Amino acid sequence: MKFLAITLIVHRPDPVTGVLKSTQDRFREVLDNALLAEELGFDGFGVGERHERPFLSSSPPVVLSHIAALTRRIRLFTAVTTLSLLDPVRAFEDYATLDHLSGGRLELIIGKGNGSAQRELFHVTPEDQWERNAESYEVFRRLWTEDKVTAQTRFRPPLKDAEAWPRPYQRPVRVWHGSATSRESVDLAARYGDPLFSANVTHPIEPYAELITYYRERWAHYGHDPAGLAVGAGTAGLYVARTSQEAAETYRPVFESNLAFQRRHGLPVVFETLEDFVERSSALIGSPQQVVEKVHRYHERFGHTVLHLHADAGGLTDTQHRDSLSLFQSEVAPVLRRSIPDPPFAWEPVLPSTEKERAHA
Repeated sequence: MKFLAITLIVHRPDPVTGVLKSTQDRFREVLDNALLAEELGFDGFGVGERHERPFLSSSPPVVLSHIAALTRRIRLFTAVTTLSLLDPVRAFEDYATLDHLSGGRLELIIGKGNGSAQRELFHVTPEDQWERNAESYEVFRRLWTEDKVTAQTRFRPPLKDAEAWPRPYQRPVRVWHGSATSRESVDLAARYGDPLFSANVTHPIEPYAELITYYRERWAHYGHDPAGLAVGAGTAGLYVARTSQEAAETYRPVFESNLAFQRRHGLPVVFETLEDFVERSSALIGSPQQVVEKVHRYHERFGHTVLHLHADAGGLTDTQHRDSLSLFQSEVAPVLRRSIPDPPFAWEPVLPSTEKERAHA
């Protein structure tokens, strides 16, 4: 099993202390967390894309490029790239450049995105967002693999023998499809034979398990080899401590503050108590053994081989956050790496034969 640390760069007051960091300090925190993830042995670090309050993640290529300059090993993920909002040619240029700057460590998770504010900002409607996402991905995918592209497009000017530069380092780049609730994203992933990444954050396990089952059905429908299928899944929170009592006691103020925030802003409340949240959500809160058992319980339903954890402290102190991630990597990750297989593909850059020969020269 592989492990990612992911941030959406939420920028709001700390759930427990109420302190709001400056924008620059929040970005510095993201960079520090990326360095910590590499230091602790995480396999990937992801940056989301949002174009509305309270997020600072409107430009993941820029953030990931800075992280690429600071790190050497860890793979760099988008989480997710909102292709329904973007011109696919411009997105290709940004990410092909990042692919070179990172030495082929780029890995994409795409999605149509959500939120009415960012839809209005980019003049995207609920009715056309799925078609925009599919069209943008088709063009983006072809630009990555073909030197010249001709395409009749609806949502941007048509392309005729279009060339986009630089040509990418990885051929092809691996693209995951992020999905929270939509069958459209799942079908798009299965159609192209791409891996699926389930959000697995807001609700109990059932709706996500149903979507992953649908993905497997569509994968078979499109005639792909079952051995090539790969699923990733998110988590709703993380705090690993030596005992379950310590974990619950430390995490309770975080949960209660987030619950109060949801109620204050009229957001739907799915888990009314910390105990219910620990039991029925995907959050990994408890002793190392409890966390291992919960990941296995989800794996029985999902068959996932990649897991993402929150890179941000999110109400924990910096020391609590670091200690939790360290304990996860020292006592949880080794057990899961032994008991759950890796994805059915190599984790290093995907290079054409000429690049592979040059890399080993």
